[in-house]
Amino acid sequence: MLTEVLTPQKTVSFEKIETITYPTGDEACNAVADEIAALIQERNRMGQTTVLGLATGATPKKVYTALIKWHYEKGLSFKNVVVFNLDEYYPLPPDAIQSYRKFMADNLFDHVDIDAENCFIPDGAVQPEKIKSHCEAYEKKIASYGGIDFQLLGIGRNGHIGFNEPGSHVNAATRLITLDHLTRFDAAYEFGSLANVPRKAITMGIGTILKAARIVLLAWGERKAAIIKQAVEGPVTEFVPASYLQGHHNVTVVLDESCAAELTRFKTPWLTDDVQWTNGMIKKAVTHAALSLNKPILKLTSNDYNENGLSDLLALYGQAYDINIEVFNQLQRTITGWPGGKPNADDTYRPERALPAQKKVLIFSPHPDDDIISMGGTFQRLVDQGHEVHVAYQTSGNIAVADDEALRFIEFVKDYNQQFGIQSPDAEKIYGEALAFLKIKKNGEKDVAALRHVKGIIRRGEAKNTCRYVGVQPEHIHFLNLPFYETGLVEKKPIGEADFAIIAALIEKIQPHQVYAAGDLADPHGTHKVCLDGIFEAMKRLKEKAFMDNCWLWLYKGAWAEWDIDLIEMAVPMSPDQVLKKRNGIFKHQSQKDGVVFQGTDSREFWQRAEERNRATAELYNKLGLAEYAAMEAFVRWKF
Repeated sequence: MLTEVLTPQKTVSFEKIETITYPTGDEACNAVADEIAALIQERNRMGQTTVLGLATGATPKKVYTALIKWHYEKGLSFKNVVVFNLDEYYPLPPDAIQSYRKFMADNLFDHVDIDAENCFIPDGAVQPEKIKSHCEAYEKKIASYGGIDFQLLGIGRNGHIGFNEPGSHVNAATRLITLDHLTRFDAAYEFGSLANVPRKAITMGIGTILKAARIVLLAWGERKAAIIKQAVEGPVTEFVPASYLQGHHNVTVVLDESCAAELTRFKTPWLTDDVQWTNGMIKKAVTHAALSLNKPILKLTSNDYNENGLSDLLALYGQAYDINIEVFNQLQRTITGWPGGKPNADDTYRPERALPAQKKVLIFSPHPDDDIISMGGTFQRLVDQGHEVHVAYQTSGNIAVADDEALRFIEFVKDYNQQFGIQSPDAEKIYGEALAFLKIKKNGEKDVAALRHVKGIIRRGEAKNTCRYVGVQPEHIHFLNLPFYETGLVEKKPIGEADFAIIAALIEKIQPHQVYAAGDLADPHGTHKVCLDGIFEAMKRLKEKAFMDNCWLWLYKGAWAEWDIDLIEMAVPMSPDQVLKKRNGIFKHQSQKDGVVFQGTDSREFWQRAEERNRATAELYNKLGLAEYAAMEAFVRWKF
C-alpha cells in the first residue's frame, strides 16, 4: 500500500463565482435561512421593508422550513417582508395543486405572519391579451419597492434560473416564455405526465434578477453537478443562463457535496490545491488520468503523470510503473463472482469474507423493482450460491402505476368475480370506489385510498413474481409499506419513528451477515435517499447488538448512475446469459414497462437503462486494462 503524504501545491481556482459547499443540503438550507433571517431582523430593527425574491420547487423547501422555525421559535416577524416570486406556469389557475402560488402558501406564507397583500406571484390565469401589461406591472411593482434585497434561486438541468431558458438575453425582463423540453420533462413528475405540463410560463427576467442586491443560488445532488460546473467554471453564455451570474457583484452558489462533485477542486483536486495523497486519492488520480488519455493503467508513463498534474506522485513514489501496479491490483481485487464470499478461499484480498460460507442476506429495495433493476445479477448469484436471501420492499410504489393499468386490473377482478359468482363485499367496495374515482379524476389529482390500494396490489404481485423467478422463498419476501411514503402524492412525509422501527425490527429478526441498500446518496429529496436514511438510522440503533459485529452494508446505485470507478469496492461480472436473465426478471414488472408514469428525461425503459449502465461499468474496467466482461454491477461498502 502506498504511504499517505501531503504535498504542497499552489492554490488555483477555476470557479468564477463564490461557491460554498456543505456536507448535506439540510445544512446548506439552514445556513441560507440564517442569512435571510438576519437580513429581515436587521431591516425590522431599522423599521425598513425587506424585499425577497423567492423560488419554488424541491430545492428551496427546507430553507422555508427553517424560516418557519425561525418565526415560531425565535419570533422572526414577516410583517415588513415583501415577496416577489420568480415565475408561474401558464396557463394554470392559482388553485391548481401544481401552481406556485399554492406551493408558496403551503410551504411558507400560511405558516408565518406575512401579509397576503405583500406576496406577489405572476398570474398563471391572466388573459392572453393582458400578459404583456401584467408583466410590465410586475416589473414596476418590484421597482416601487426599490428592487429586490435578496434573491433566492434554483437551477434547472439546462441551466435556467427562474424559467429563463437557454437563449434568454441578459437584459430580459418579466415575460411569457416557452418552456424547454427538458424543463417540461423534469416537471412531469408533479403533473402526472408530460402531456399535462404547461408549455409556457411567466418568469422574472435575467435582467430583473441581476438587479437584486444579493443573490444566492442553491443546488443539490449529482443530477445538477454537470450544469453547476458549466455555470460556475464555464464561459458566460446564453445557452447556460445561470452563467450570467458571473457578472453579479454579490452572488454565492451554495451546494451539497454531491452537487459539487464535478467542480475541478473536487473532481481533480490535485490541479487546484494541496492534496492529501491517501490511497483513495491516488486511485482517483491514476484512474482519471488513464481514462482521460484512453490508456490502460499499466501503460501510463512518467510523461503522462507529468502532463496531467501528477508530477508530485512521481516525486514521492518514484517511477510510474510502481504506482500503476499498485492501483491496477486494487482494481483487480474488486472483481468477484462470489458476492457472498467464496467458501474455502483465501479472502485476504477479496471484497467479501469467506465465512460464514452460507450467509443470511437482506436486500432492501426502495420500490418494488429496484432490487432486480439495480442488482439483479448479484441478486441471482446470491440465490444460486446457496445464501439465505431475503428481500424487503420498503414502499408500495403505488403512485408509479398508471391509471389505465389500474383500470385494467379492476375490470379483470370484477369480470372474474362475476363469471364465477364470487361474492366479496369488501372487495366490491374497494374496487367500486377506485373505479368511480377514475371516472372523474383530474390531471395531477391525488388518488383516493381505494385506488392507491389497487395500485399497491399490482406492484406487490409483480415483486412476488420477480422473487419467484429468481428463486427467493415466499417467506423471505417482506413488504414494509413504510408510512412516510403513503401520501398519495409525489411529496412525501418526513421519515419518522414508525419507519425506523419497522426497518430495525426486520433487521433484528433476520440478523443478516450482508445488507444491500440503494445508495443514492446524491438525491436529498428522492425516495431512495429517504429509504437509505431509514436503514442508516435503524442500523445505528442496532449497532450494540452482537449480530451487528458481523453485518456488512453494501450500497448499490439506481438505474441512472454508477459509482465512480475509484470508489467501487466490489464489482460482480455478468455473462451475456446472466444479462438476459436479469432482463427477463425486470420484465416481470409489467406496470413499469412501455412508458412509466414518471419516465423523466430518459425515454429508455428500465431494462435498457440497467443494461447500458452495467455494460458501461464493464467497459470502464476493460479500458483500464482489466478483464473484459459483458456487464458488471458495482457496490461500495458503507462503514459506520
